[in-house]
Amino acid sequence: MRAIIYNEFGGTEVLSLGHMDKPVPGPGEVRVKVVTVGVNPLDYKRRYGWVEHFYPTTFPAVPGLEFAGVVDAVGDGDGPGRVPGDALAVGDEVFGWTSTGAYAEYALAGDIVRKPAALSFETAAALPVAGETAQRVLDLLGLQEGETLLLHGAAGAVGQVAVQLAVARGATVVGTASPANHDFLRALGAVPVAYGTGLADRVRAAAPQGVDAVFDAAGQDALPDSIALLGGATDRIVTIADTHAADHGVVFSGGGTPSEKVRAGMTAHARLAVEGRLAVPVVETFALADAAKAQELSEEGHVRGKLIIKV
Repeated sequence: MRAIIYNEFGGTEVLSLGHMDKPVPGPGEVRVKVVTVGVNPLDYKRRYGWVEHFYPTTFPAVPGLEFAGVVDAVGDGDGPGRVPGDALAVGDEVFGWTSTGAYAEYALAGDIVRKPAALSFETAAALPVAGETAQRVLDLLGLQEGETLLLHGAAGAVGQVAVQLAVARGATVVGTASPANHDFLRALGAVPVAYGTGLADRVRAAAPQGVDAVFDAAGQDALPDSIALLGGATDRIVTIADTHAADHGVVFSGGGTPSEKVRAGMTAHARLAVEGRLAVPVVETFALADAAKAQELSEEGHVRGKLIIKV
């Protein structure tokens, strides 16, 4: 099968389009013929070796966490690829997480669920990581109706989903983003503010009632201002982007959601997307051979929505 492979850490020059054997599903495992892949900042961070403490790499490595596709083979017996109480068969359309890397023609499934017929493969591949991450952090923060959330990186894929889920909880969301994204964030229900020097004062002006919790999805040295806005407290700040969070006494969240909750979340988010109540815009698609270009664009950090690879 064709796959994007890297054998050492580095820039996009370490990525190459090569060939590998198809992964063979073991007992209870599901192999999927990949149709679409979601590109995430974690893809390039793992490629650089920046997050080995959280996500150790074995070479040769295939990038990619989330995908959508069609079940191609099912191993005998029970195991991690099964959907509890709902056995999958060859030909079923699914989406979710992969255990072998998504930038490939075939992948073994991690946590997957059935894809609704009304949900496109592109949107399906955009949901798993953004949805799980946003839900996990909002739950960790214990965000409640009537509270105010400061969300750094609100125009990114995770940020957009977090805005929509937080607003649905009845919270006020103050979202940091470049001015070009402010109208977009207002349409999602957030109060936008520009990041950079003077951020704390702009947040205070936007939220005179104060901030109750902070979700950092940007990682651009946002933690000092966030701590100051909470009066020095760090117990209701969570980052998914600043790996130096511990230096500030802040929680870094990189996963750990139980499989059954991941699957339930994907099913719920897919239903919301089909009903038009959760939007995850796909801003650009790439061929598998252009995966390096997709990661370069992701690394620039100014993408409003999801980048998708079509295999």
